[in-house]
Amino acid sequence: MKLTLHDIEALEQRAFNAWPARQSLIVGGWLLRLTDGYTKRANSANALVAGAPFAGVLEEAEALYGRHGLPAIFRLSPLAPPEVDRQLDDAGYRYFDPSLVLQTDLVGGTWIARHGCGDGVAIDERPSDAWLAGFAAANGVASAQRQTHDSIIGSIAMPAAFATLHDHGEPIGFGLAVYERAAVGLFDIVVAPAHRGRGFGQRLVAALMAWGKNRGADRAYLQVRAENVGAQRLYDRLGFREAYRYHYRVPGST
Repeated sequence: MKLTLHDIEALEQRAFNAWPARQSLIVGGWLLRLTDGYTKRANSANALVAGAPFAGVLEEAEALYGRHGLPAIFRLSPLAPPEVDRQLDDAGYRYFDPSLVLQTDLVGGTWIARHGCGDGVAIDERPSDAWLAGFAAANGVASAQRQTHDSIIGSIAMPAAFATLHDHGEPIGFGLAVYERAAVGLFDIVVAPAHRGRGFGQRLVAALMAWGKNRGADRAYLQVRAENVGAQRLYDRLGFREAYRYHYRVPGST
């Protein structure tokens, strides 16, 4: 399911909107995102358009992040020209955290017949205090980062779904979905370690996909680390296929 560069631009925009940064600056065709250093997604420089020129961007990024006591991190999708990767490598930035963007078609609903709609999953369109606390705990968010984490969640401007899965009355799984322009993005699907390997993750994903389809989405997308083979097997069973890849470049001393 390879996409055109125009398709990738649109999907990247959705993902930026779904996980908003506290501050964003545009430098040429690059988007520099800044959120107190919490998550690389919200604290990295990203090409906004295919072939975005890189002249001066490295210097601007290093100056910006340096002023805030942060390393300059670059997230390189297919929109970044290949020479950017080489220039960053020459500048001592190391290759880090390769990831995949996966996508699946929701038209027709045959995936519902195969996998159900995520029975037992509660979906709310506002994050409750219990959801925020459970989601943060399941994702291992440090107490010092909770305020920034909750601020990101509270800043999501597009329609969103906050999923909680209970097992015998205990909340054991959480997930987030954001709808925009006929696509639903899935983020941070997590099941408590003691309950993994029992199909709970599939139920969470299916419930969020069903929510997106009911909103009008004709496709779903998500991001997963290349090293997370177990999650990729789950998403493969639900019909997700690779759309494109990205990776980070971080300073060598980071």
